[in-house]
Amino acid sequence: MTVAVSAGLAAALTAFLVNIFERKQEAKNPFYRVVELTDETVDPEIWGKNFPMQYDGYKKTVDMVRTRFGGSEAMPRTPRQVDPRSVVAQSKLEEDPRLKRMWAGYAFSVDFREERGHAYMLLDQIFTERQKVKQPGTCLHCHASMYVPYKKAGAGDLIKGFEKVNQMPYSDAKELAVHPVACIDCHDPKTMQLRVTRPGFIEGIRAFKVSQGIEDYDVNTMATRQEMRTFVCGQCHVEYYFKGPEKRLVYPWSKGLKVDDIMAYYDEIEFKDWMHKESGARTLKAQHPEFEMWNQGIHARSGVACADCHMPYKREGAMKISDHHVRSPLLNINRACQTCHKWPEEELKGRVEQIQERTFRLRNLAMDALMNLIDDIKRDSEAGKPPASLAAARDYQRKAQFYLDFVEAENSTGFHAPQESARILGESINYSRLGQTALR
Repeated sequence: MTVAVSAGLAAALTAFLVNIFERKQEAKNPFYRVVELTDETVDPEIWGKNFPMQYDGYKKTVDMVRTRFGGSEAMPRTPRQVDPRSVVAQSKLEEDPRLKRMWAGYAFSVDFREERGHAYMLLDQIFTERQKVKQPGTCLHCHASMYVPYKKAGAGDLIKGFEKVNQMPYSDAKELAVHPVACIDCHDPKTMQLRVTRPGFIEGIRAFKVSQGIEDYDVNTMATRQEMRTFVCGQCHVEYYFKGPEKRLVYPWSKGLKVDDIMAYYDEIEFKDWMHKESGARTLKAQHPEFEMWNQGIHARSGVACADCHMPYKREGAMKISDHHVRSPLLNINRACQTCHKWPEEELKGRVEQIQERTFRLRNLAMDALMNLIDDIKRDSEAGKPPASLAAARDYQRKAQFYLDFVEAENSTGFHAPQESARILGESINYSRLGQTALR
């Protein structure tokens, strides 16, 4: 009996030691080189042969899950020749018709839907109704895997290719793109180190660093690894505009990253996106300034990167990998939040939703105030009121609308920077009321 027990314990100990050895070997060899990756390997499926666990997460970005204040739910539609999609996200214009008036005369008043996962980013851009308005190749900068197409268009020069594609009609430029954002857009194929490949961010962050007194900033050699875990996301989740007839994509950061800095920049260069159809105001369309808003929040000040919450680490055997199923932290609270915040999931979810609910209430107040101002400008314009008062009111509308849209277009519903979001919406309400006062 003693011999049998000893043999059993020896076998168990041996198995345990073998398991430890296997895990140590896994840790030493984080991936197996099944295929050779080069700086022209665009297809993420090929990268997936070397990194199957990361690729499995990447493929899950097809998920459509609605949170209380964001995310997309699957809306069935009948495929047509001009748009073969059988499922789309819900329309924000139908959820809130005031958005149509805010963007009256602009393409966003025609079609604007909840954002879906990375898997759909190219498909949804190609088939949006906004394409009925002529778009430039610049739009592909953030909706496709463009590193290799830019390099090829520029004969090896990323910036020259970027400049060339910007000026192409979208219908021609989209033929250069095959995949949505892919592995090569964020990783060096030889070292797997994070890298920034988007020219808009490379130039934008350099301009921002100049405003801080740092000259000749090179993001790919001067940023820390933790900074890069945000910068690779900030390549696209930003505010931007198309500059001049060449439609060069520019991130308006030379004065700073706050909405006030960006507004001052646009005012200085006298930029507008379009003339508002109802009021005649020189209006601006905010894009998706998650990077700018995150920079004003507590997580940024605490050194927390985008990837820490949206791509948190997870264990696969002995390996620790980033979860490439990029999604809302509210759908992954255990790994995304509880690593730092030792509170029950329901409590953490409730805290987030309380912030979002308060932001959404303020957003609705700002939207009502803007509608009031547009109504008053339209009425007084038709009544032939003095041009000076109309001009002042239209300028207030420009500011009120951009400040409101800065929060509306930012996809956290205030969570990235709650106090800053509330301040911005308060400023928007004030601008709308000042515009009404100017008319009186």
